[in-house]
Amino acid sequence: MKTRLPKYRLSLPLSLLAAVGLAGCITLLALWCQPNAFRGVISNFLHKPVLILLNALPVGLLLLGLAFLFRSVFFGAALTNLIVCGLSIASRVKIEVRDEPVFPRDLTLLKEVSSAVESYDIRYPAAAIAIVVLATAALAALGVFVGHRPLPWEKLRGWRGSLLGTAGSFAALALAVVTVLGSTELYDSIGASNPYRLSTVFNENGFPYNFCHQFTTFPVDRPQGFSRSEAAAWDEQETAGGRGRQVHLIMVMNEAFSDITDAPAFTWDADPLPNLHALQKDPRAISGRIVVPGFAGGTANTEFDVLTGMQTNALSAATTSALRVVNRNLDSVFRVFGEEGYHTSFFHPGDDWFYNRENVYRWMGAEETVFADEMEDLEYKGRWVTDSYMAAFIEKKFEEAVASGRMLCNYTTTIQNHMSYTADKYGADYDFPPVTASGLSEEVETMLAVYAEGARDADAMLGRLVSYFSDTDQPVVLAFWGDHLPYLGDNQIGYRQLGLDVFSGPEGQENLAAYETPYVVWANDAAAEVLDWENAVKALDLGPDGRLSACFLGAALLELTGRGEATPWFSFLNQLRRQVPVVQKSVCLSADGGAFTEPAGELAADIAKWRQWSYYKLKYKEIRP
Repeated sequence: MKTRLPKYRLSLPLSLLAAVGLAGCITLLALWCQPNAFRGVISNFLHKPVLILLNALPVGLLLLGLAFLFRSVFFGAALTNLIVCGLSIASRVKIEVRDEPVFPRDLTLLKEVSSAVESYDIRYPAAAIAIVVLATAALAALGVFVGHRPLPWEKLRGWRGSLLGTAGSFAALALAVVTVLGSTELYDSIGASNPYRLSTVFNENGFPYNFCHQFTTFPVDRPQGFSRSEAAAWDEQETAGGRGRQVHLIMVMNEAFSDITDAPAFTWDADPLPNLHALQKDPRAISGRIVVPGFAGGTANTEFDVLTGMQTNALSAATTSALRVVNRNLDSVFRVFGEEGYHTSFFHPGDDWFYNRENVYRWMGAEETVFADEMEDLEYKGRWVTDSYMAAFIEKKFEEAVASGRMLCNYTTTIQNHMSYTADKYGADYDFPPVTASGLSEEVETMLAVYAEGARDADAMLGRLVSYFSDTDQPVVLAFWGDHLPYLGDNQIGYRQLGLDVFSGPEGQENLAAYETPYVVWANDAAAEVLDWENAVKALDLGPDGRLSACFLGAALLELTGRGEATPWFSFLNQLRRQVPVVQKSVCLSADGGAFTEPAGELAADIAKWRQWSYYKLKYKEIRP
């Protein structure tokens, strides 16, 4: 071949110059392959020049490493083009099918990808694929005719120099990923028209950069002592199983719902939470405090903890977003009820792409998901859909399930009382009932007046649902709780002026008050009879104050409805709950309410088992849809 075909050999400076030019061309082609308007991307890059470097840098370093490996800048460019543009096209397809880009973790899910390809009606971008293939072939052909001169340093000629150059380039790429490309501060400073929708961010700010940035986001740590085979054996243990009691389960997680309005600083003319307080005394209700993953935020993390029995705060030593780490079918409360033929559903009057809920709830086994874009005649209070509307929506969907002859398991996440609590939240002329508390600044008084109005509406939703389900002969259990405490100003100024100690505290001294919201579980007459309510509640072995971590709430509801032994996982969670009803970062509460930070003996082993089993479910367990 060498004797028949003429071959032009580039000098080292020309090879490096060619590598830079080819990296730029491959980057542009990768951007063109995305589902957005290419002209708009270029315009955005010209307004934010740093994006040019951030997208071209990883492409260039990958190309350089492969060029050293193959001893040809064009062979290296050909493979780089195939990898980068191939991933970009895959991301385009995934965005168009599921409104979610390709992440690095997807590379470990080839079996799931194969299954997904069979499940969707996919329209492949034939023109983009053809151009990428042709460009790759052209670059490979150039590699046949264009080589490079030997390196000027004799000791670096041959495979030694190739391997050193490859290792150095890939090391530089890895360093760039964990520093510049992985920088959260830089990522946040660049911004996007919708920074919470990852498909939008990928489209506007470039696939190569955002793909590399995702290597350092949403981490899940491998627990110490993890054994895949051992965890699989836990999952295959036999339990009593059997069908549970036939009751409808309605779970409502209300945005920022709390009882901070009970603080001694307030003197209300009318109780803002009359329905909650009435149910806390109702003999057919369980009440207590749920300890959620985060303070003043993290709605989706609470959803994850309740429904799966895993714990967001234990997934990684770094901060992570629980729903963002989900990329496969998971065991959940939905699946237990679904196995019995229940209609399982999730409702949320927000966007389906937020926290990737449209995909995650399908993976958790929800048969039906309904978001704002599918809800008719939405009722707003300010910019948020009202709790009153969601109560009516739940009632409507309940009636549909009953009419179809199916039992219902529903989880609803509301949105009305979402921050910020500013005077214009419900419109410029909205007249808020006054807040009666001494020592409040004008800023805090406004925040509390706005927040309290939302709390009143949340409590009214609770009262409405109790009244509605009281009038039906269908057996219904209603669970109602808050996802987290409200955000009341920087440095917790609202809580400070109310004299409430909700400061999180350092590691090992976490203040549980910063994570607690009230919960109530109520049964109507028909459900109380079906469940043998008093004995069912007694059998739960809840502590005197009813406190429990959010990750144990779903398991407790399963046990309450006769499904505590439905799966080995939830059976284990209910056993663990009896030992340690609250686990919050490094603080634990025993069944008698005692706090400790260093579990020992059998308890320490069970908590380690919990972490390892969770990791197995997130990473390896296969569940057929």
